[in-house]
Amino acid sequence: MGAPQCSSSFSCTLSIIQAKNVEFKSMGTLFVRYYLSAGNDKRIQLNSREISSRSDLSWNESFSLDCFGTEDTVNDLRQENVVFELRWRNKVPVLGRIRGSQLLARAEIPWKEVFESPNMEMEKWVTMIPTSGRHVHEGIKPPMLQVGMKVQVPAMVEKERRRSGKCRNWDECRCEDCHDPYSGGDYEFLALMATLEAF
Repeated sequence: MGAPQCSSSFSCTLSIIQAKNVEFKSMGTLFVRYYLSAGNDKRIQLNSREISSRSDLSWNESFSLDCFGTEDTVNDLRQENVVFELRWRNKVPVLGRIRGSQLLARAEIPWKEVFESPNMEMEKWVTMIPTSGRHVHEGIKPPMLQVGMKVQVPAMVEKERRRSGKCRNWDECRCEDCHDPYSGGDYEFLALMATLEAF
C-alpha cells in the first residue's frame, strides 16, 4: 500500500494577447474560446472578450484558475492539452436574433510544454489550423495567436510526513487517504475561482 497523497492547491494562468493573419469579408466580432481539462472527460470552457474584427486584434487579457488536487492531479495535467479556438460572431441580427459563433481556426498546446519551460511559464505565437470558414481569406500565412501560459504549484508537505502517513489533523496535512471523505483516486480538480484581468 502506497503512501497517502497530500492535497495541494495550484493555479493556472492563460493569457490571450493578440492574433494576426486573420482577414474578414464582413463586420463582426472576434474572440478566443479555450478548453481546460478537468479530468474524467470533463472540460472547462472559457471565452475571451469579443473585439471588433476591424480592430488591431489585441485582447491583452488573462484568466487565472485556482485549482485543488493532489500530486497525481498535477502529473495528469501534464499529459493534457489546452485547446484554443478562434471564433467569429456576426453581430447583424437575423430574424431579430444574434446567431452563434463560427469556428475560424484551432490550435492545441500541451501543458507538458509549460511545465518544462523555465519557471513553468511561457509565451509564444501558435500557428492555428484554419477551417473552411467563409469569413477568412485563403492565403499563404495561416492565422496565428499569441498566448501565455503559466502554472504555479506550491510546495507539498514534507516528504517524510507523506511517507510516514502520520497526520495530526486535516487542516495541517490534508492527506486525502487519511481525512478526505471524497477521495476515490479519480483524477479531477476543482476550479475554485476564475478571474479575468486586463494587462
